[in-house]
Amino acid sequence: MIDRDLPLDVQVAQQDKIIKALVQRANQRHELGRSAYSLFQSAITLQSKVSEKTRDLEAALNTLGQTSTELETSEEARNQTEQSLTDALESMEGGFALFTGGRLRVYNDYFKKLIPDVHDVIGPGLSLETYFDSLTKSTYIARDSDAEKLAGNAAQANEAPAPFVFEIKNDRWFVINYRQTSHNNIVVFQTEITSVVRSNRLEKNQLIDAQEHFLSAAFDNMPQGVCTFSSDGTMLFGNARFTSLLSLPGRLACVGTSYAQIVEHLSAHSIMGDLRHDNFATLLRYLRRKESLHLRRRQKNHTVLEFVVNPLPDGGCIVNVMDVTVQSQTTEQLENRVQERTQELTDLNKELRGQYTALESIEEDLRQAKAEVEAAMSSKTRFFAAASHDLLQPINAAKLLISSLSDMALENDVRDTVHRIDHSFQSMESLLHALLDISRLESVDMKLAVTDFALDGIMRNIANDMGPLAVEKGLRLEVVPSRVWVRSDQRYLSRSVQNLVNNAIQYTKSGRVLLGCRRRGNSVVIEVWDTGVGITKADQERVFQEFTRVDGGSGMGMGLGLSIVQRACAHLGHKVSVRSQPGKGSVFSITLPMVTAGVGEHSDTPNVTSQTSESLDLIVVMIENDPGVLFAMSRRLESWGASVLACTSTEQAVEMVAELGMNPDVILADYQLDHGDTGIESIIALRQQAGAGLPAIIITANQETSIKDLCAQLRISVLTKPVNLSRLRSLIDWKTRQVPRVRSEGYDQSLQ
Repeated sequence: MIDRDLPLDVQVAQQDKIIKALVQRANQRHELGRSAYSLFQSAITLQSKVSEKTRDLEAALNTLGQTSTELETSEEARNQTEQSLTDALESMEGGFALFTGGRLRVYNDYFKKLIPDVHDVIGPGLSLETYFDSLTKSTYIARDSDAEKLAGNAAQANEAPAPFVFEIKNDRWFVINYRQTSHNNIVVFQTEITSVVRSNRLEKNQLIDAQEHFLSAAFDNMPQGVCTFSSDGTMLFGNARFTSLLSLPGRLACVGTSYAQIVEHLSAHSIMGDLRHDNFATLLRYLRRKESLHLRRRQKNHTVLEFVVNPLPDGGCIVNVMDVTVQSQTTEQLENRVQERTQELTDLNKELRGQYTALESIEEDLRQAKAEVEAAMSSKTRFFAAASHDLLQPINAAKLLISSLSDMALENDVRDTVHRIDHSFQSMESLLHALLDISRLESVDMKLAVTDFALDGIMRNIANDMGPLAVEKGLRLEVVPSRVWVRSDQRYLSRSVQNLVNNAIQYTKSGRVLLGCRRRGNSVVIEVWDTGVGITKADQERVFQEFTRVDGGSGMGMGLGLSIVQRACAHLGHKVSVRSQPGKGSVFSITLPMVTAGVGEHSDTPNVTSQTSESLDLIVVMIENDPGVLFAMSRRLESWGASVLACTSTEQAVEMVAELGMNPDVILADYQLDHGDTGIESIIALRQQAGAGLPAIIITANQETSIKDLCAQLRISVLTKPVNLSRLRSLIDWKTRQVPRVRSEGYDQSLQ
């Protein structure tokens, strides 16, 4: 009857309803007297026996009505008819009475003798109200029957109310029914229904017993133990499961056992353990406050019982006992599994923390190693930057001396030797520049100076620098001028294009090398064409790697030029590509963004197409701390017709110009001098002394952008070591021709 899968509170509610039904049924077994008339009223009035008598009496009333006129005309006939009617009524089993005009006129003997203490009252002329009142006061009628309603309903008798059922002594039952005839007479019927009542009572008892047996069987087979207690702590009901779960003896498993006896037994046998609510009154107070009580206890045999106590409306309570051993074991297993899993996760977390700590240590080691590598790279870069001056100084001096030797009238074998020495120093210079470029590109703190500028200056410089090499190899170097503006780092872009042109000259035996650019949408493509040996597909994938050379080239290169181009353009975000056919030539290209033409900076580099042959009738201040370079440069300038003031420091230059008594025409200064002195400081000092913006050229191996920026602000041209003598001659001539020569004191406006 109760589903074990339902929630516990639902099961308890269902058990409460069943128990209430049982208690109510049990009480009804002892309350038949007060409630039988209302429970079976409808069934009794419908009994065939009463119906038949009613029909007979109604027929008699009709006959009586038909003969009433005849009775009025003949007294004798009337008496005979009444006698005949009386004899007929006496033969009836029930009581009959006819009230005419509210007074008793005809009745049978059964009607008169039915109620002994009303016998004397009944007689002709009795009013209907008096009759009902006498029945109400009769001591033979049970007080809880419908007889008490007769007096109150007498005034409404004309409305023919429903039949009244009442009980008299000796367990006899009657029904009184009265009706109004068509002539406004009242007929009263008294019918005994004792046999019907007793029959129905027997059926009712049998039904209650059957239901009680069914409910009892259902409760006894419930998986839970159920017990109810009245408000005074007495057991009203307990099923077999309740008894077995609590191991109650037979004397305690019956109705009437007190709550205290059961608790005493449980405590004595340690079934429930510590029980705080051992007093029933205390338990009821707790239930009124908390509405329910839940307990779970483990017994000695490891069985786990769960107790749920809920209050009942009548002031008692219902106790539900369940065996939750399986659920408890499952819960314990789950809890153990959760604890094990938690421990596993804790151990794993600990292991991960250890790994994380180890990783942090490794990362810290890697950071330190990276910092050390970056420091080493920076140190290497600084070393190369610092050493570039010292490395290029002897090469610069040697090239100047070789140039001087080449101008002398030498024998053919000596001239050939000088030429070979010049080529060797050129190869050494190219290799050193390549190493310095790679060092700068690999530097962790390399900075790009990206600006907008016109390509024509770069292309003219490359034509000037690479033209002699092409002429020497018998090639035509053609440069297509372009006024397009681009965005890039001018120094690195110039170096990259120069390397492409140099590479094309080296790998071209005859023909020409072409430098130009194309517009392609918002981009500009700088292209270097050659008619050289060409490159195979396999070699095209590796020509940009370090120390890679394709067969067929000339010269003493180390295969670093294209690698420098690739690295520089990667930093700038420019695309580098190659197209080539073996035996026909190659095309190398650099793609970079094009910008709107702007106002460019003043160029300190002249457009030189040929070497001037005019004598330099100039006073040149040459400031160089290296004696060899100073000697070689002075000799070369003097060979061009210049008067040279050779100095090694700013102080010496100022003294010599002061002794000369006039301003020099141009200042040539090395940037890095001794004892922290610089060529820029020398130029500033000489300009202040002269009171004029003297033309000045810095010759340095330092490629720092900050130096070039400062020189640009001071209108000082910059040439890199080893110096290109043709560019130096042209630059001196170009700078000294921009203003008139003024060699007097007070010159202060010419080059502001």
